[in-house]
Amino acid sequence: MERICLFPGTFDPITSGHVDVIERAVGLFDKLIIGVGINATKQPMFTAAQRTEWIKEIFKQDPRIEVTSYEGLTVDYCHKIGAKFILRGIRYIADFEYEKAIADMNRMLAPDVETVFLTCSPAYSTISSTLVRDVIRNGGNARLFLPDEVVY
Repeated sequence: MERICLFPGTFDPITSGHVDVIERAVGLFDKLIIGVGINATKQPMFTAAQRTEWIKEIFKQDPRIEVTSYEGLTVDYCHKIGAKFILRGIRYIADFEYEKAIADMNRMLAPDVETVFLTCSPAYSTISSTLVRDVIRNGGNARLFLPDEVVY
């Protein structure tokens, strides 16, 4: 059976921290699907199409990585694509507490889907999409925190 993993997120924008987690996680699975989540309650800075295109460009050389967008419950999307794993990146203990609550809820909804946590490399532990958006909104240079493919 193929080990398919979904890495869900808004990736608004994808940061060097996300790339770090993806590059270290891809070898754990046969296929890693990066799912750009579309959440009606959030107002993203960048369109889902733009975020998806950036991610495709970053990982275009790796056939194990696919990029899609989706709406609705993450576990429902896992069932739709045949993913038995959800990948989540952890920066700090606060991330773990939040992510564990989501993982517990997902386990109750879909016991056949396992959440895997991967801590980010220390060099990226302070980078978040929220902070990067603040830098961009205020005219700062966010290039330090973003892959070269992300042009804003």
